[in-house]
Amino acid sequence: MTREEKNQIIDELSEKFAATPYFYIASTAGLSVADANKFRGLCYQKGVEYKVFKNTLISKALAKTGTDYSSLDAEVLTGMSGIIFATENAKVPAKLIKDFRKEAGKDKIAFKAASIEGGIYIGEAQLVNLENIKSKNEMIGEVIGLLQSPAKNVVSALLSGEKKLAGLVKTLSERPE
Repeated sequence: MTREEKNQIIDELSEKFAATPYFYIASTAGLSVADANKFRGLCYQKGVEYKVFKNTLISKALAKTGTDYSSLDAEVLTGMSGIIFATENAKVPAKLIKDFRKEAGKDKIAFKAASIEGGIYIGEAQLVNLENIKSKNEMIGEVIGLLQSPAKNVVSALLSGEKKLAGLVKTLSERPE
C-alpha cells in the first residue's frame, strides 16, 4: 500500500469518526472466515457497518479528528481491530456482540472499546453498561412522560371530583326536607 493510499484511508476514516456519534472497536481474530462473514452480515442487517483496519491507520485517523482518543492507543489498538460504526442507536453494536457471542462462543469476538457521544468506554466490563444505555429519544420520552404524569393526575382528580360533587348536589337536592 502506497503512502497516498494510506493517507486517503486515514482521511476517509477520520471523516467517518467525526460524522459517526457511536463507534465500537472489537476484535474478530478468533473467528473463521465464514463466521466473520456471518458477523458482517448481522451488522448489515442491524444497520451498522463493520470494517477492519490497521491499528496505526485507526490511531492516525482518531488523532486527526481533534478529539482526545489517546487512551485508546496503548490499551485498545493492539492485535486485530475492527470498527463498528452506528449512527442511530448506541446500544445496537453492544447487543449485536452479545448475541453473536451466545451463538459463536465468547472467545470468538472481543470487545475492546467504544466511543458514545465523545465518552470513551474501555474493556469487557463496559459492554453490559453499553447494552443498557438509553438513546437520546428514549431519554426525551422518559422526561416527557415524567412531566406529563403530574398534570394527568391533577386533571383526572378534577374530573372525578366534578362527578362526585355533581352527584352529591343532586342527592342533596332530591332529599326531602
